[in-house]
Amino acid sequence: MDGRSEFLCGVVEGFYGRPWSMEQRKVLFQWMQRWELNTYLYGPKDDLKHRLLWREVYSPEEEDIVFSSSCDLSLLKRKLRQVSKLGCQAFAILFDDIDHSLCQADSQAFSSFAHAQVSVANEIYRFLGEPPVFLFCPTEYCGSLCSPSVSKSPYLMTVGEDLLPNISIIWTGSKVISRELTVEGLSEVQSVLQRPPLVWDNLHANDYDSRRLFLGPFKGRYPQLATQLRGLLLNPNCEFEANYIPLHTLGTWYRTGREEKKDEEHQYCPEMALSTALHNWMEELSQPLQPGRQSRQADQRSSGQKSGTLESENCHPTTREVCPKPPRDPPQGDSPPPSSPEGEEGVRRREKEGRSEGGDGEERERKLHNNQFQQGPGQPRSPGGVLCVGKAPLSESQIRLLVGLHYLPHEHGPSAQRLLQDLTWLKEHCHLVSANDKKGPPQKAEEWRGRAAGFLGVCEEIAALHSSVVSGVSKAVLYDLYPYVWDLRNTALVAKAFICWLDGRVLSDSSPLGSWRNCFHWCGTTTGAELLGVESEPWVFKGGVSGELQMLLPIGSNSELFSHPPPLFPTSRLYNIRPYHNKDKAELYCMVRQLQQGAQGSPDSSPAHPDLIGDRCLGPCLALCPEYSMVLEDELGVCGCVLGVVDVRSFAKRCQTCWMPAMRDKYPPRTGHANSQEVLQQMEEDQGEYPDSLLYHFPSQLRLDALPDLVDISVTRCLLTALLTALKANGSHGVFCVMQPTDRMRLDFLTKLGFLEIIRGEARHREGVVLGRLL
Repeated sequence: MDGRSEFLCGVVEGFYGRPWSMEQRKVLFQWMQRWELNTYLYGPKDDLKHRLLWREVYSPEEEDIVFSSSCDLSLLKRKLRQVSKLGCQAFAILFDDIDHSLCQADSQAFSSFAHAQVSVANEIYRFLGEPPVFLFCPTEYCGSLCSPSVSKSPYLMTVGEDLLPNISIIWTGSKVISRELTVEGLSEVQSVLQRPPLVWDNLHANDYDSRRLFLGPFKGRYPQLATQLRGLLLNPNCEFEANYIPLHTLGTWYRTGREEKKDEEHQYCPEMALSTALHNWMEELSQPLQPGRQSRQADQRSSGQKSGTLESENCHPTTREVCPKPPRDPPQGDSPPPSSPEGEEGVRRREKEGRSEGGDGEERERKLHNNQFQQGPGQPRSPGGVLCVGKAPLSESQIRLLVGLHYLPHEHGPSAQRLLQDLTWLKEHCHLVSANDKKGPPQKAEEWRGRAAGFLGVCEEIAALHSSVVSGVSKAVLYDLYPYVWDLRNTALVAKAFICWLDGRVLSDSSPLGSWRNCFHWCGTTTGAELLGVESEPWVFKGGVSGELQMLLPIGSNSELFSHPPPLFPTSRLYNIRPYHNKDKAELYCMVRQLQQGAQGSPDSSPAHPDLIGDRCLGPCLALCPEYSMVLEDELGVCGCVLGVVDVRSFAKRCQTCWMPAMRDKYPPRTGHANSQEVLQQMEEDQGEYPDSLLYHFPSQLRLDALPDLVDISVTRCLLTALLTALKANGSHGVFCVMQPTDRMRLDFLTKLGFLEIIRGEARHREGVVLGRLL
């Protein structure tokens, strides 16, 4: 067993207060692989899982219930009698996802596992007085779980023959999450079970992936199936507000299946049903949350419809919560961005001083009103690129974008397909705009830039969608959908910055075989799970569109750079990450000067020359390798930057021969400013050599700075990830950074992103700390 398994064994041993033998530990390790014990330990305590754990570890031969035990059966009857007296008239006995083995007592009493289940189900059904709704979920509840096949499964044959005919049997289709439900497939199941199945449809279930949401229409189920089913249960998204379109289109599907006319105009069309649901959902989103509002609107819309449809029963509950719950997974002890710990004082200082070259706030206010983002080449302006302070409903185009990006488990929407196809093509053809390969035809380079502009435009729309969701009228939608929109916004920020960086900065690869550009080949017409097999379940590849965008990047396999909880307080502020331009130098110098003053606690302690701090901290990188510099900006201007050096050895030589002589000329000793000479001496020390033992594993270096008043600190993570992506694309296999041991904020920030502390003797300064990360 690995270290993680040993740790969990120790935790469970402490829970039960007794040591385990090695055999029991092996059983627990096998149980962990099937039941995901880490979720059990840290999630809500589930009595069923608790009993399964206890019985499998201490009595591996026993199940959760002994089918032949009259005591266990009496306990089950007593429990069901209690809920029956409370008025419950619908019951279900579920045997899904359990082991097929029988204990010794059951093996003597029953000829098979199926006979044991059927015996208990029949007795409970009679005990309850044969209620009108009694459901039975078999252990083989889909085609992929049947052995050897659906039509030849001894288990299903026994269930079909011996289970009482009025008991409904649950079925999910060919898979746990079935792409389609066909007449032929259900007819085969019906012949084996000797009754129409009750379909438990997991098409829109998202509990298996915390980064996925399904807003697409009810699809892949022919309306004629309704006449061959005993019923249909839709397992929806875990988030209530995400289920409007699934339930609305389910109602349309159900009504279409009951129509007597069979001509084409009355056939169910998922796209048309989606359009109708979108318009109705827009009416919901355009009004503030009010108690009973949804009930009244549902009555108005359904007044001309048939009663008893799935839509009128399930789509519109009678009441809604007035106060929405907080965002799920709030950050616990997350670190603020790596900057001076000024907090609110830093915000006030910025409002007072501004960050313009002249030192006042007029330029910053002008940028706020004019919204002049500094875009990359060919990048379109965002229509929503203003500071969202009011409350307005989402537009129809934004809702369609939202649905297209979070469509269905086996299929992407049009916007997601375009996004993935463009990124794949741009990645594979980036040699057309590489820095050291100018032999390609100009029209090919223009084609690349044209497709890049389209890709950047979709990324801008995603950023505007995120801002509109936060500032929209419906706060219930905000708290349910925000984690997913925020996650995709962050991934799009990194991908957008990477595409901007590729143009003229990536080095061409004469032998593309094995390079980062050929690690993944899907192009967005299918989901990532299908690459591992046409019949794979959707949870095989997690992350959805955000995960596939991530995996198309050079460092996409480093999940710790992309997966982190959303901020506790959502913000509608628009952020942008892009490569450095020469016109950014003055604003970046002003920013690091402000950070330096905040760290020293004295705004009057600046050196005699205003560029001295910037020249020391940023100057060498901006002058000698600007292609590895990224800038973070919001509506007010530049608020962060990250600078990189791909090859520290060659960079140090260039500094000694080019940069330092220029600095000696810029700050001559005759000026008489002691502070300037002290900083100049520190520059000399900064250009010393690092040991080979460090540069062998970590040949690249970075420096990260951000203002302390960032509301959404995740954008700083995105900024750093964008630089690591660029370094990896040009051949770097490791990066390090140097900082002071007292800078706990920055140390904690980088540690959570996978940076590890290296021996402190590797730093040039004795008191310095070196953090490194392999790429």
